[in-house]
Order: sequence, then structure tokens, then C-alpha cells
Amino acid sequence: MTTKKKSHSKTKPLGDPAAFAEAAECLKTLAHPVRLRMVQLLLHGRYTVGELAEDCGVPNNVASEHLRLMQRCGFFTSEREGRRVYYQVAELHLQNIMDCIEGRFLSDV
Repeated sequence: MTTKKKSHSKTKPLGDPAAFAEAAECLKTLAHPVRLRMVQLLLHGRYTVGELAEDCGVPNNVASEHLRLMQRCGFFTSEREGRRVYYQVAELHLQNIMDCIEGRFLSDV
């Protein structure tokens, strides 16, 4: 009696090491409580550095540094209106990441 082994063919997803390295760097940039809160806020509208700093409880210069790092990953854009600079989300996939975070960690809040 012979037993046939059932063959499960697997389709491997494509993966580019350079793309994963870039993704890891950007995810490391996001992995900070102040930055995650900024993402959450900016997904709901435009804010100035001062507004974000006040909400996050950090000085303006610290908020500016967080924003600069996230802009470098392409997450945010800024737009000057007179003396104010407004930040907004440029990377729409941040909504998916925030949905995951809110569902997992903020659902009981």
C-alpha cells in the first residue's frame, strides 16, 4: 500500500532586501510614543508645530525634530501660511498602521 503525500505548493511573496531595510528604518522612526500621537493627530487634520508640541507635552524644538525625522521618511509634508507652518499626512498608509495600533492598544480607552 502506497501513501501519496499531498503536495502543498506555496507561493512565496516577493521580497526585496533593500525595500525591507527602508521599511525597517521608517518603522523605527515611527516607534516612539510622541511620533505615534503626532501621526494620530495629523490623520485628523493639519497642525502647527506648536499645536502638536502642546498636545504631546514636549517643547517646540523637540516636536520639530520629531516632525523632521518623519518628513524624511515621507510621512508628512509641510505648508507655510504666513508665519505658520502646517503639517499634514503625506503617506496615506499611515492610516492602516494607526488602525492597527488603535485596535490593539487603544480599544479599551
